[in-house]
Order: sequence, then structure tokens, then C-alpha cells
Amino acid sequence: MRLRDRVAVITGSSAGIGEAIAWAYAREGARVVVHSRSPDRAERVARALRDGGHDAVAVAGDVADRSTAERLAAAAAERWGRLDVLVNNAGTSMIGPSETLPEEGWRRTIDTNLTGAFFCAQAAARLMLAQRRGVILNISSILGEVGLPKRAAYCASKHGLIGLTKVLAAEWASKGIRVVSIDPAYIKTAMDERDQVAGDYTNADIERRTPLGRFGTVDEVARAAAFLASDDASYITGSCITVDGGWVAYGGW
Repeated sequence: MRLRDRVAVITGSSAGIGEAIAWAYAREGARVVVHSRSPDRAERVARALRDGGHDAVAVAGDVADRSTAERLAAAAAERWGRLDVLVNNAGTSMIGPSETLPEEGWRRTIDTNLTGAFFCAQAAARLMLAQRRGVILNISSILGEVGLPKRAAYCASKHGLIGLTKVLAAEWASKGIRVVSIDPAYIKTAMDERDQVAGDYTNADIERRTPLGRFGTVDEVARAAAFLASDDASYITGSCITVDGGWVAYGGW
């Protein structure tokens, strides 16, 4: 129960990594604000958490819209009177040749993955600064550390998110807020299944390239997120925690 009575907002938590983090936090004792662009999907997860004996509410909206960030922070404050952890997990993928990448796709990727995270961090920090305590976790990617063809918008957004992590960590450390980036490699999710078609890669390609020989799981990322949000990680801020099965370390073929 490392997060007992903590209040957490987790964006993009109706599926995949975000949903796994919501469950991991709830099992550690946290109260959770579940988020999705879809009201039905957000409420489905929040209801399942409540049915499991956990305290959860749902908020819907697009994180690229600043008002969504404000409503997420307000939901935590109005129900529980505080906000202890923000996980910026909401994200989208964009794969295609850079020379033909549409402006709409570029803007949607940057607005969702980077600008939305900044809006949510701003809204959360207003509460955390008053408390002089809080943790912000940004779910970046190994593609925030390295490049890959046909991922111009995605890599730019995730590199930017790591840069944002470092700035906010340095700026807010003396005020009690830790900011950390989690950089997963290939995790088996519905998004990955979609990306395989556009990105022209297979499960076997990822398994061959990853030193541990397999995809990661959403639960492995969630366990890292639970540790980083807890007091066990009290001296970790401004860092990139790579959860990648050795992908970035391996320089071979």
C-alpha cells in the first residue's frame, strides 16, 4: 500500500498502459481519476475499479484542449481535496514518410503527446505547489531517446516530453514536486497492433531486436510507475527510467 490515500490523475487510462497504471495505483491504495476522450470508456474503467473496492471517478476530454487538464485537476480537488500524482500517459502514434507527413497528423501528435502533457502538468502543479508535494510522471518512449524512420512527429513529441521532464524537475524540485519520465520500448497493446501495419514490422522483428527476446507488458510499466510515484523513489527526479528489455543499450542488429 505504498500509495495509500494518495490521489492520482492518469490520462489515457481507459486501455493499455494507462489502465494498467490505474489498477496498479488502486491496489497500492490510491484514489484514481480515470481519463479517456470517450466518456463511456472512462466510466467503464472507473466502474470496474469501484466494483473492485477502489475509489475512482471518470473524466472525459481531449488533453490537447487546456480545459480538459483543468477539469482533471478539479475532479481530484473537488472529490478528495488534493492531487498527489499526475501520470501523463495519453498519447497517439503517427507513422509515415516525413516528406509527405500531413500537417494535421503532425499537429495532432505534438498537441496530444507534448502540449497536452504540459497543460496537465500546469494544472496539476497549481495544486501540488500549494501542498508542497507531488509527483508527475510523463510516459515518453524509447523513441524519445533514439530515432526511427517514419516517426518524425512521434519522435519529436517524445524527445520534447523528455526535455519538458527535465525542465519541470529542475524548476519544481525545491518546491516538493518530482518529475520523472518513463520510456517504454515495444509494449504489446492495441496501439502496437495498429502500428505494425503502418510501420511494416512483425512480432518476430521486435523479439529478435530486443535483448530480453520479447515485448514488454503493460503490467511491467505499471509496476515501474507505482514505484516512481511512491516515497521509495523520493530521490529520483529529472530522470528517464527506460523500461525496454535492453533495447536502447543494444547497438547491434
